[in-house]
Amino acid sequence: MPGPMAGVRVVELGLWVAGPSAGGVLADWGADVVKIEPPDGDPFRGLYLAVSGAELPANPPFELDNRGKRSIALDLRTEDGRRITGELIDRADVFVTNVRPEILESFGLDDARLRAQNPRLVYARVTGYGESGPDRDRPAYDIGAFWSRAGIAAALTPPGSDPPYQRGAMGDHVAGMTLAGGVAAALLAREKSGAGQMVTTSLLRVGVFVLGWDTSATLRLGIPATPMTRTSTPNPVISCYRAGDGRWFWLLGLQGQRHWPDLLRAVERPDWLEDPRFATMRSRRENCPELVRLLDEIFATRPLAEWGAIFDRAGMWWAPVQTTEDVVRDPQAIAAGAFVDVPQPDGTQIPGVASPVDFSVDRWAPQGPVPEVGQHTEEILLELGYDWEAIAGLKERRAIP
Repeated sequence: MPGPMAGVRVVELGLWVAGPSAGGVLADWGADVVKIEPPDGDPFRGLYLAVSGAELPANPPFELDNRGKRSIALDLRTEDGRRITGELIDRADVFVTNVRPEILESFGLDDARLRAQNPRLVYARVTGYGESGPDRDRPAYDIGAFWSRAGIAAALTPPGSDPPYQRGAMGDHVAGMTLAGGVAAALLAREKSGAGQMVTTSLLRVGVFVLGWDTSATLRLGIPATPMTRTSTPNPVISCYRAGDGRWFWLLGLQGQRHWPDLLRAVERPDWLEDPRFATMRSRRENCPELVRLLDEIFATRPLAEWGAIFDRAGMWWAPVQTTEDVVRDPQAIAAGAFVDVPQPDGTQIPGVASPVDFSVDRWAPQGPVPEVGQHTEEILLELGYDWEAIAGLKERRAIP
């Protein structure tokens, strides 16, 4: 199953997550992705193992974003390394990167120069803070540009609490998926015009968009994003509660008046329909602490499995609060295609997380395992027309390891 991007040649010069995750999605979709790495490899190869503080047999986060690629190790500080990079990009359809613009420019890998040599090239870049402005060249990770500066952390911090810590690569993966979609659109446009173009996104822009409901309200009406708690939510019918076995769940009564009777059937309190404290959306908002207290008492009387069956019979929408251990065993997540088998060099397969888009005709599957650093260096150089004598010379000059 080659996928809809079969035949598309991608060169990726990316480190950590945001750029490589875009390349990883394109590889899943069938593109031939050549990952350019420094001689000692993408630094993310070793970070997970170092941070974990334990001897682990694998680096699953790196595997997710880099499976199915081919790796060439080049020292871009050498003239040979920069020349080979240029030769690869001259033959490519897409160049994906998250390296800072000033560094790319120092290597001669800026958009204007590359597309002058290859007018059909789609030049795709994700940055921390955008292509212009005073912080254009500021170093960034997603926990800074996406989570912190875009307003997400503050919007999730209740008064008097510490800001919540972002889980790894949440913003990077949204940015990577966004960039992959931009690449697909630019390739479609190239079919019409014959010319490539530059495609950009940033962690800051992605963060502002993810928080778009709140940010647009601030723009249009001057209303700030106010952090909510269980007892201060404007609609306690869409909130989290805990069952008698300690498991949390969310009620999903976004349309409060529509779902209020369903909830009352479930908790067997039809009298609340006429109770002036709770009869309207406004009264429930004004009396939220009291309603939450009463619901907490009721939900504490049964385990979640029983409440789930009751909610389903009553037509009350809900969802369990699951751990990752729950998710990987969730039959619906499995049926929805959230996981894939990734082929390994020895012919076995390992479980992995699927990239989140499917196609009814051009079905995709992981194209292969994660490459070792520089695993395909000689193979790729031979494709570029280098012979073994030339490759030996590159080794001597330390352009390749």
